[in-house]
Amino acid sequence: MISRLRGLHRLRKTCVAFLAAVMALTFGLAGCSKDGGSAIPLPGGAPRGDYFTITAEFDDVLDLVPEASVKVNDVSVGSVERIWLRGWKARVALRIDKSVTLPDNAIAALRQTSLLGEKFVALDPPERGKSYGRLSDGDLIPLARTRRSTDIEEVFSAMAMLLNGGGLAELRTINREIGKALHGREADVKKTLKELNRFVGGLDDQKKDIVRAIDAMDKLSARLAKDRGKVAKALDSLGPGLKTLAQQRKDLVAMLTSLKKLGKVGTKVIRASRDDTVSVLRDLQPVLTELVKAGDEVPKRLYYLLTFPVPPEALKAIHPDKTDPRQQFVNLSITLDLDAKVILHNLTCNPEPAPDEPGSPPPSDPDDRSSDQPCIGGHEPESPVKPGAPVAPRVPGLPGEADGQRGGLADLLIGGLTR
Repeated sequence: MISRLRGLHRLRKTCVAFLAAVMALTFGLAGCSKDGGSAIPLPGGAPRGDYFTITAEFDDVLDLVPEASVKVNDVSVGSVERIWLRGWKARVALRIDKSVTLPDNAIAALRQTSLLGEKFVALDPPERGKSYGRLSDGDLIPLARTRRSTDIEEVFSAMAMLLNGGGLAELRTINREIGKALHGREADVKKTLKELNRFVGGLDDQKKDIVRAIDAMDKLSARLAKDRGKVAKALDSLGPGLKTLAQQRKDLVAMLTSLKKLGKVGTKVIRASRDDTVSVLRDLQPVLTELVKAGDEVPKRLYYLLTFPVPPEALKAIHPDKTDPRQQFVNLSITLDLDAKVILHNLTCNPEPAPDEPGSPPPSDPDDRSSDQPCIGGHEPESPVKPGAPVAPRVPGLPGEADGQRGGLADLLIGGLTR
C-alpha cells in the first residue's frame, strides 16, 4: 500500500515536470519568432482591414513600441507598424485605416493614455493655418509637425533634482523673512496691492494705445535706421556749431545778463506807466467802438482817398487807345450855356460869394431886371450894411489875380463856377 502511494507521488511529479517543460518550450518558441512579443496585437487596436501607411519623424519616441495605437480625436484608427532610426532621428511607420480622412498638413503628437499609461500616436489637423490636401499612402510627417508630451519620468527626475540638490530647504527661511517683513504692514501692503491692481487695470484698458505707441516707435526706429547716414551727418555737423557756441560763451552770458537787466528796467517802466497806459486805453475805447460801428465805411473812404482828387467813378471813363495802348483818352459830355448877358456881367462885375458861405446874401433872382444892368465901373454898388449885422468875408482871389479879379476864358464863360 505504501509502495503504491509512493509510485503515484512519483507519477504526479513526473506529469508536473512534463507540463512545465511543454509550457517552457511553447513560450520559448514564441519568443524566438521574428518580431517577438511585440507582434502580439494589443487590446483596443485598429480594425484589421484595408489601410495605408505613412511615416512620422520624431526627436524622441520615449518608450513607444510597435503595435501601439494611433488615434484621431481619442478614437483608435490604426497602429504603429515599426520604429527605426535614420541618422539621429526616430522614424515611426503608422498603419491607418483607409476610411480615415486627414489633411496633408496634419500633425503627429506622442501622448499617453494616463499618468502611467501606454504611449500612443495622436493625429490632428493643424492648430494654426488652413488645412489642405489629404494624407495618403507613403506621405511623411516631418519633424517640424511632430511633438511629444512630457514624460512622468522627466517630471520625477526634475523634482528629485529640486528636492535633493536644489534650494527647497531655503523656502522656510524665505517664508519666515517674508513674514517678518510684512508684520505690522498688512494695511499698507493691501493698499499697495490695490494700487498695483488699479495700475495694471489701467494698462490693460490702454493696451491698444500702448500697442499703437510701440508700433509707432518701431516705425520711427526703422526710419532712423534707414536714414542712419543722414543722422550721422547731422550729428557730425553739430560739432562745429557747438564749438562756435563754446567760443561765444562769454558773449552769450553777457547777453543773458543784459536781458536780465533789461527785464528789470522794463518791469519798472511798466509798473510806473501802468496807470497812464490804462487811462490811454480807456480813452481809446470810445474811438475804437465808433470805428467798429463804422464797419465797411472806413475801407470805402480810404479807397476814395487813394484816388484823390479824381473819384473812382471817373477812372472808369478812361479807356486805352486800341492803336497805341500807352495812350489813353476820356469821353466826356459837357453842355455849355453861352449867354452874352452873363458874359458881360462876368466881365464888368465882381463875382458873387458862394451861396453856402456864412453871411452870404441869397442868390439873385434871374427874373430880376436890376441884374440885367451891366456894371460899367467894374464893381457893383455895395448894399448898405445894417448896424449889428455880420459882414460876410470876401472870397480871396486865386494866385495871380489882382484885387480878387479872375481872368481867362474859362472864368469868362462859366461865370465864377470854378470856385
